Amino acid sequence: MRTSYSNIQTFKQCPQKFKFQVIDKIKATKTVHTVFGSSVHAALKFMFSHDPVFPTMDEILANFTEAWATSVLKIVPALDNKLISIYEESGKSLLKNFYKNNPPWNFSVVDTESKFELPIEDSNGGVHVLAGIIDRVDKLSDGVYEIIDYKTNRKLPSQGAVDGDLQMSIYHMALNRRWPSLDPAKIKLSLYFLKHGEKISSSRESSSIAATKDAVLATIKQMEKNIAENAFPAIISILCDYCAYKPICPAWKHLYKKADISAPDEAQLQQVLQEYFAIKESETNNDKRVKDLQAIIKAYMEANKVDRVFDERGYYVSKKLQQRFKYDFDKVKAILAEANLMDKWNAILEADEKKLKEIMVSLPYSIRDQISAQKNLSKEFITLTASIKPAKK
Repeated sequence: MRTSYSNIQTFKQCPQKFKFQVIDKIKATKTVHTVFGSSVHAALKFMFSHDPVFPTMDEILANFTEAWATSVLKIVPALDNKLISIYEESGKSLLKNFYKNNPPWNFSVVDTESKFELPIEDSNGGVHVLAGIIDRVDKLSDGVYEIIDYKTNRKLPSQGAVDGDLQMSIYHMALNRRWPSLDPAKIKLSLYFLKHGEKISSSRESSSIAATKDAVLATIKQMEKNIAENAFPAIISILCDYCAYKPICPAWKHLYKKADISAPDEAQLQQVLQEYFAIKESETNNDKRVKDLQAIIKAYMEANKVDRVFDERGYYVSKKLQQRFKYDFDKVKAILAEANLMDKWNAILEADEKKLKEIMVSLPYSIRDQISAQKNLSKEFITLTASIKPAKK
């Protein structure tokens, strides 16, 4: 399989979005966040691409303004002129602050927007390719190579999150393959948060390369399984509001396509939904009727291939696949023993699923992925969840 960190992250966030984007190759509309980020990245590349005569601040701002003016026309939904100006001024402010604190002539930049292809072999001899682009690579005075990834988002992660960041671990592997003789300890990994003018750095030990490889292969294996089974559940989260595929997603498309459904079926559904929510809101004990209504709603969902249905007020019922897993505790113990984490095993000596979940959050991400791979599906079933808070289009 040929993939990228971006595809891996999309798959983990929402398999249904992964299907739309990677499998079905449905071109997504441009959002203001992606277009803004791309325009800022382009200006930063321009800033460091000229040597020995670097561009002036005015030239960099002009480069950004031109890129933003062209790209903003592709944004859906279109922005009004006031919002366009706000984003433009925000971009200029980011670039001015960055230029002031990071004059380009002070850095030995090896490459910008460096493309890579990283082959990874699985246990069966199959070769997968990880492709990606590294924003910037510098060579420092002490011989260390620094990978820098620009971020335009506002949230600053913890040091622990950066230390376990899979994207930077993949970049570490890619640079080490580019220069195999380079000591892995001499690669510095930095996330530069432009809104705050803050850089958070990390490093990786030689042993982390194997852990990163295992984590990537575990996700690729799950991707291949989902593709073979054509199983791509939609994961509903706050990210849905920023997803270009929302109108066609099984979890949302009923909200957008009610007009396309024939009147008798829609009328019946609305009647069922109204009665269903009336029962839920009044907190009656009419369990049998609720189950009957749920059966009708489930049948409608299956027939129309939707994961959510909405009544006229925007209230909705969601279909959710519930799964129960059991771990192979012998293998879990072996993993923790090999990682010198037997203190964690002692915390779950009774092999309790709940206790294992509690310690999982404190484990390195590579160990978490290995343990997660030991889950065996013990049970699954569909449940319906209801909300009386209207959904937003």
